[in-house]
Amino acid sequence: MSEGKKVVLAYSGGLDTSTILVWLIEQGYQVIAYLANIGQEEDFDAVRTKALKFGALKMVILDLRKEFVEEFIWPAVQANATYEDRYLLGTSLARPLIARAMVKVAVDEGAHYVAHGATGKGNDQIRFELGAYALHPTIEVISPWRLPEFYQRFKGRTDLFKYAEEHGIPLPVTLSSPWSMDANLMHISYESGVLEDPNHQAPAGLFQMTADPEKAPDNSDVIEIEFKKGVPIKVTNQEQGVELTEALDIFVYLNKVGGKHGIGRVDLVENRFIGMKSRGIYETPGGTILLTAHTDIEVFTMDRELRKIKRTLDIQFGDQVYKGFWFSPECEFTRFCIAKSQENVEGVVTLKLFKGGVYILGRKSPLSLYNKELVSMNVQGDYEPVDAGGFIKINALRLREYARLRKKIEK
Repeated sequence: MSEGKKVVLAYSGGLDTSTILVWLIEQGYQVIAYLANIGQEEDFDAVRTKALKFGALKMVILDLRKEFVEEFIWPAVQANATYEDRYLLGTSLARPLIARAMVKVAVDEGAHYVAHGATGKGNDQIRFELGAYALHPTIEVISPWRLPEFYQRFKGRTDLFKYAEEHGIPLPVTLSSPWSMDANLMHISYESGVLEDPNHQAPAGLFQMTADPEKAPDNSDVIEIEFKKGVPIKVTNQEQGVELTEALDIFVYLNKVGGKHGIGRVDLVENRFIGMKSRGIYETPGGTILLTAHTDIEVFTMDRELRKIKRTLDIQFGDQVYKGFWFSPECEFTRFCIAKSQENVEGVVTLKLFKGGVYILGRKSPLSLYNKELVSMNVQGDYEPVDAGGFIKINALRLREYARLRKKIEK
């Protein structure tokens, strides 16, 4: 078998990639299986054993959790990042990191190909491949679910299970599994199966990161999150004796305490980049807490007109990340501008977490633009109320002119 047929497969040990591993070997490829640890619950030793047992030349498992938080989640926090106002981009943010590490493995191993198990209808094929081509322009990508010789042979899950049984491949799911899921440190997403009916309510037992808000504790948790340059640098829960300053520790704790209180569930229909609508259910406890806290400290410390511009960049960033353009020049520029806007976003936000809700209790900052004396109803401060009359008249000028024009048209 020639070195030129060496491929790095993004391998999870699930139904699709387990089948693809054996299928690639059948096609004459030497397969290096690669798995990124981005915080998912996984028996990594079992995945390694399985890959090697079924023919992988090598199994590479990389712990990318710290990079995920510091280089991908934190920029998203600075951007108050969402897609279509609700999806916090948990999967979208992980894909460029996985692709970056996959390309590095390919370079280190002298592989000319990379492969993945993303379907031909979804966003992930786009995210993986745009990342790979951006970082390694001459790499060749094998996407089995877009190859007629693969998808005509495997028309669905039944064919995959049959193939797995024929080859003795053990699987962590059954043919009757009613949905699929993708998990990482930031979130878990659920789609497919019974969830393809957008009016089918989330089944009991679906959620894994978050408690049912109605069954969450009757006592709240009060926490403080400290930000510097728009990034969390400390989380404190005085009652529980918690004080954390490392990025990964902060995010893991916020997931834990947010999950305990049932925070971060969302059920939505979104517009995939490829052109179709899809239904997804997400739970993102830590990300939801940080979005609430960061938005509050940002408004407290940032100039109004600057923030209007910055919010347009936030929306652009969310769109770029969702569509797989993390390594594009426009996304690099957007991240640079957003980071610049965060230079004075500094301070502490106090929050109460209770039965699915995140409630702001207060905030403080040495760089706040809030002027208590100026805004007070009891102190005049450096402000002349009479000046408001001229301000109102100037702003009313165009409204008066518009009213005059409208009356002229009505006549």
